[in-house]
Amino acid sequence: MNRRLSLVFIIFLVLFAVIYSRLFFWQVISAESLKGFAQSQTGRSRVVKAKRGSIFSSDESPLVINQPSFLIYAQPHLVKDKLKLTNTLSEILEIDEASISAKLEDSVELKWVSLAEKIEAGKAGEIKEKNLAGIGLSQDFKRYYPESSMAAHLLGFVGKNHNGQDQGYFGLEGYYDEQLKGRTGLINEEKDALGNPILAGLREIIAPNDGNNLYLTVDKTVQFIVEEKLKKGMEKYGAAEGTVVVMNPQTGALRAMASYPSYDLISRENFNTRLYKNPAVSSSFEPGSTFKVLIMAAAINENSVSPNDEYDESGPLELGAYTIKTWDQKYHGLIKIPQILQYSSNVGMVYISEKLGNDKMFSYLDNLGMGRLTGIDLQDESSPDLRSKDSWKKIDFATASFGQGIAVTPLQMIRMVSAIANGGKLVKPYIVDRIIDFSGRTISNKPQIVKKIFKKETASIVTEMMVNAVEKGETKFLKPVGIRIAGKTGTAQIPIAGHYDTQKTIASFVGFFPADDPKLIMLVTLREPTSSPWGSETAAPLFFDISKELIKYYNLPLSN
Repeated sequence: MNRRLSLVFIIFLVLFAVIYSRLFFWQVISAESLKGFAQSQTGRSRVVKAKRGSIFSSDESPLVINQPSFLIYAQPHLVKDKLKLTNTLSEILEIDEASISAKLEDSVELKWVSLAEKIEAGKAGEIKEKNLAGIGLSQDFKRYYPESSMAAHLLGFVGKNHNGQDQGYFGLEGYYDEQLKGRTGLINEEKDALGNPILAGLREIIAPNDGNNLYLTVDKTVQFIVEEKLKKGMEKYGAAEGTVVVMNPQTGALRAMASYPSYDLISRENFNTRLYKNPAVSSSFEPGSTFKVLIMAAAINENSVSPNDEYDESGPLELGAYTIKTWDQKYHGLIKIPQILQYSSNVGMVYISEKLGNDKMFSYLDNLGMGRLTGIDLQDESSPDLRSKDSWKKIDFATASFGQGIAVTPLQMIRMVSAIANGGKLVKPYIVDRIIDFSGRTISNKPQIVKKIFKKETASIVTEMMVNAVEKGETKFLKPVGIRIAGKTGTAQIPIAGHYDTQKTIASFVGFFPADDPKLIMLVTLREPTSSPWGSETAAPLFFDISKELIKYYNLPLSN
């Protein structure tokens, strides 16, 4: 009898241990996973989108802001009449019925599917009035451009990434995507059997953090002037492409940057995708004679030549199998060094480069940042390569002295010449002045000096040479009266398939003003102008046309 009682006791003890261990497993070890499972059956989570940050010009005028819109979604299991639903949505949203139907078919196992995004309030209201079973609306935002497509290359746009989420592409939208997009929020709430929220149920809200706002160095008025003048100039001179960059040479702050052809930010899908890239930071060109001022500055900085030296420009220069001539095949005999820039003498610049020496010349090209990115805060900046010095031949150094056989982007070129305008410093160009985050905290972008390139005395000497080139050279009748402008024209042949096109050119002009205390530096490039191949007859007139407007706008002091 005692043995039977003992056996029963042991059986009960074992059963109790099994039950206890199972209860311990479910209530302690698996408590969190069971809680999550229960919540998934009785609760739902909704993502709350953060507002993307806005973009403002230097005077705080909005360039890109958010406009309220709506997202149209479906709950496929609640749809009663799919045919009526697709017909109605297709008519209101002006999208193909088949695409709506396909989304519903592909998502039949899902409880939620997006049908259309960025829908304006009027159309969303029409859908709401139809009271379609299984169709819902949620608040959304879309990008709005108060200045239309002004500064399209600078701004970039917002598209979708591979996960179907908003993402910035190109320009500022691409470079500052993480800053602009903010952090999404979340609403966790209980739901009933039909999936509707229980008003008296538990609710947890994690608020979104809206994106940061960008305040630019770009002046809206200057940008407008530049874009309008560039369009008219391209028509007048029959150019295929054109770029204008305006910058503060002292700090590297961009005031305007425009290129044409461009694209419409609102209907970008109607434009060739190659137009999305900003030519000012991604397209390279051979700078031609504008580059002469940099080699001249290097030679003067190294005391290889001085302004009082003379050069005998007696005729063409033979370099092995190559013959180098002046651009107009005119030769002026014994001339002063500053006149090499005034006459834009190619043979004179070869003399300057030989006096400087190949090693020093290459060192200056490297120090000026050739072959490297400027670091500007815009997406998709690129840089042509600077070939290793060992691969350069004598003719390469000769042609580089007058800006052929080497390539730069417009931004690289204006940055390098800024080192003459500002007393010798290589600055880092930038376009965002400050960032203000969702809490109101301000993060300022301070100007950066990368390195010292030229002595101040050198910069002053070359500035005077450039003033002389403007006032006595090919552009002497174009410059505005009453202000000293330091500048240089450029005309470069376009390389194609291993040789240069004999007809097509890149015309350019770079200059800064007032020459005695430069506030602005500007570069104008025109690709393949048809009215004339010369920079002095195309890019230079456009430069001076824009500069007259900027002198008035900034009320720059006039001199005698």
